[in-house]
Amino acid sequence: MLLTITTTHQPATDLGYLLYKHPARVQTFNLAFGEAHVFYPETSEDRCTAALLLDINPVGLVRGKKDFALSQYVNDRPYVASSFLSVAIAQVYRSALNGTCKDRPELVQTPIPLEVTISVLPSRGGAELLTRLFEPLGYTVSAEPHVLDPNFPDWGMSPYYTLTLQQTIRLADLLSHLYVLIPVLDNDKHYYVGDGEVNKLLAKGEGWLSGHPEKELITRRYLKHQRSLQRAALEQLVEDAADTLDQDEEEIAAEDQLIEPEAKMSLHQQRLGAVLAAL
Repeated sequence: MLLTITTTHQPATDLGYLLYKHPARVQTFNLAFGEAHVFYPETSEDRCTAALLLDINPVGLVRGKKDFALSQYVNDRPYVASSFLSVAIAQVYRSALNGTCKDRPELVQTPIPLEVTISVLPSRGGAELLTRLFEPLGYTVSAEPHVLDPNFPDWGMSPYYTLTLQQTIRLADLLSHLYVLIPVLDNDKHYYVGDGEVNKLLAKGEGWLSGHPEKELITRRYLKHQRSLQRAALEQLVEDAADTLDQDEEEIAAEDQLIEPEAKMSLHQQRLGAVLAAL
């Protein structure tokens, strides 16, 4: 499973500062379910690409389990983007996801041109769902579908896509979107989902989830269809949206106080003033 992030920001190698990963090095990170490798297939002042390659150990996923199920050994988990990739992003790109960079703190707050490609991503809802989730966030979305088996075209299309997203955006925001929406598209998670997942969702969805037109679908799938957890998340999102609206109204009221008295005159008063000025 492969995730690449490309920028044409000048200089493009600033991407290494944001990810806290040196472009000249190949780094390997041990995870509970395998290994994550970070490397840069392209580095120049004009264009830089960072790749996160996730190598999942399929045997390790079932080691220690007493029950036998064929689906535990024959499945797509080692090969497609899923909650495993979200966990890898959170651990390997922790600083970038949290929006911290001690060497270039000003760069963290700067929107830069970014292109992200995920190969291969399951979309339980087709290409339409990819568009519904990412376009409201400002992305240009390109989804390349894949046949189920090239040797048997009659079997039709698979639910897998190669997804490319483009936008000028802060890297932390892009990673937050991916962290939340990848398991939403997969409609599954490899670990237990409890109350703590609500807090994770609200933290990573801060600033964008409350206004997303698909927030109900996102919360339902992210929380693995647990109604009580979804209800708690939606209630908090509604409160956050109300607080934002109140803040906006206060700012508008404050701006109104700064308007010159002449600008607040009624139309009748303005006409009288114009007549008197002409006399």
